[in-house]
Amino acid sequence: MKTLFAATCLAGALVLPSLAQAREVTLTTQLKPYSGNGAYLAIYVTDANGQYQKTLWVAGKKAKYYRHLSDWARGSGMNPSEFDGLSGASVGSGDTLTVSVELADTLIDAGYQIRIDSAVEDKRDSRADVSVALTSSGSSKPVSGNTYVESFTYAL
Repeated sequence: MKTLFAATCLAGALVLPSLAQAREVTLTTQLKPYSGNGAYLAIYVTDANGQYQKTLWVAGKKAKYYRHLSDWARGSGMNPSEFDGLSGASVGSGDTLTVSVELADTLIDAGYQIRIDSAVEDKRDSRADVSVALTSSGSSKPVSGNTYVESFTYAL
């Protein structure tokens, strides 16, 4: 009986991790120099059709400004449960934001994208400032942003 129990535990220990694999991914966002206050950023995952899937990070603590991150705001519904514990300070002109997040392996090389919406007070908002396919081959390769983001990389 003890042998059967030990064998069952060993089999479970080998099989269960493969069912829910995730890895730590480092996201690095370098902003361009601009005049004005710190930028609010929403870093999130979309499917191949551009439909919101998951928030990875929100930079900027005042929720009243989140509506300016329009694609993310629409997708997440600005529901606090979508970004609770996944937020920090806004990012200043020319500064770099580096965060590490857990990302399911099933999202990599499966048509998903990482997107960044950005906004700066009294300046224009930028939907999809960055949009990059989430692939193994794209890991650690810088991608240029359209408005406030100078470059963005993710490292698997």
